Amino acid sequence: MIKDPLDGKKILLGVTGCIAAYKSCLIARELVKRGAEVKVVLTPSATEFITPLTLATLSKNEVIVNTFPPTQKDRTKLSTWHIDYALWADLMLIAPATINTIAKISYGFADNALTTLVTALRSPLAIAPAADVDMYNNPINRENLEKLERLGYYIIYSESGELASGLSGEGRLAEVNKIIDAVEVVLSGYSKDLVGKKIMVSAGPTYEDIDPVRFIGNRSSGKMGYATAKAAFLRGADVTLISGPSSQNIYPEIKMIKVRSASEMEKAVKKEVDKNNLLIMSAAVSDFRPLKAALNKMKKKKGLLDLKLEMNPDILSSLKTKKTKIVGFALETQNELSNAKKKLKEKHLDMIVLNSPGKESGFEVNTNKVTIIKQDGKTIRLPILSKFQLANKILTEAKNFL
Repeated sequence: MIKDPLDGKKILLGVTGCIAAYKSCLIARELVKRGAEVKVVLTPSATEFITPLTLATLSKNEVIVNTFPPTQKDRTKLSTWHIDYALWADLMLIAPATINTIAKISYGFADNALTTLVTALRSPLAIAPAADVDMYNNPINRENLEKLERLGYYIIYSESGELASGLSGEGRLAEVNKIIDAVEVVLSGYSKDLVGKKIMVSAGPTYEDIDPVRFIGNRSSGKMGYATAKAAFLRGADVTLISGPSSQNIYPEIKMIKVRSASEMEKAVKKEVDKNNLLIMSAAVSDFRPLKAALNKMKKKKGLLDLKLEMNPDILSSLKTKKTKIVGFALETQNELSNAKKKLKEKHLDMIVLNSPGKESGFEVNTNKVTIIKQDGKTIRLPILSKFQLANKILTEAKNFL
C-alpha cells in the first residue's frame, strides 16, 4: 500500500463569501479523507453562506473568522495566530476566492484574518476563483489573476457552465476533484512548467467488432492516459486526449476525441500529431481485429467458433513526424528491458515507459510500476506509484527534450 501524497500534509483552507462556499465542505472532507490536516480560515462574508461550525466539524480543527477576539476580556490567547498558521502550513488553498479577495491579495491588503494570513505565508498558495460571468471576466479581475500567477501563485481557473444567477459562462468554481488534483500537483513540487506546450495523449483500450453486439478488446481502463492528460493540463499544457472506450472522467477544458477501434485511433492520431509538441501514446491498442465483422448478430452454434483475425496497424511505426516528440509504452512479461529497448529503437521513439504488470500495477488499478527508458539508453526505475504521480514523473522527463 503506497502512501497518499496528501497524507500528513498541513493545509490551510481559506473560504470567502460567495455561493460556491458550500463546496468548501466537500474540499475539506476530501482533504481530510486523504490524510491531510486541515485548518480553516473564513472571511466574515463567508459566514453568510456557511457556518464555521460545519467546517470545524469537517476539519476537526478550530475555524478562524476574525483577526481579533470579540473583546479583550473574553479572549486574549490568540496573539500571533496568523504567524503560527503561516509557519505551520505546507500549502494554503483559497476555494472559493471572490474577486474582492483576489484584488486584496493582488495589492497586498491585510484587512481581515484571511488576507492577513496570506501576507505572512511561507508556503505555496493556490487560488480557485469563483464569480458570475461578467464579474469573472472583468478586465481588472483577469489582470489581477494574471498578476498573481506571475508572482508564483497557482491559479485553478474557473470553469464554464450554468451559474447561480441563471447565466451561463466562465466563473463557476472548478470541480472538487480538479482542485484536489491541483493541490497534489503543488504539494508534489510541480508548477505550470508546461505553459505554451501542446501535448496529445492516447488512452484506453480499442474495441474491434465481431458483430453488432460482440467485440474483442483488452483490460485497459484508460486510467494511465487520463491521469497523464490531467497532469499535463494542471501543469499548464494545452492538452488533447484521444480515448478509446473508457469510464474515466476528464476535465472539461481538455479537448477530447473519442474513438473505438485501432483504425479510428490511428486516423485521429495522424490527423492531430503535427499540431502538438509531444505525443504520449499510453493507449492499449488491440493487436488483432476480425478479418471481417458480421453485419448481423452471429447465432450461437455448437462446437468451436472459427474467428479469423488480422493484424491491426502499428500506430507508432506508421507515424511520420519530424516535429513531434513521442513517448511510447511497452507492457512486457518476459525479457522486459531488452524488449522495451528494442521497441524504443525500432519505432524511433524519444522515450519509452516499460510497464511491469502485477497485483498493484498494470490494468484496472490506480497504481503502476514502471521503468523509464530514454533514447540514450539511460533507465529510471520507479517504485510503485499512483498513476497520477507517475504521469507527473513521465512529463518531467519528457520536458527535458521538448
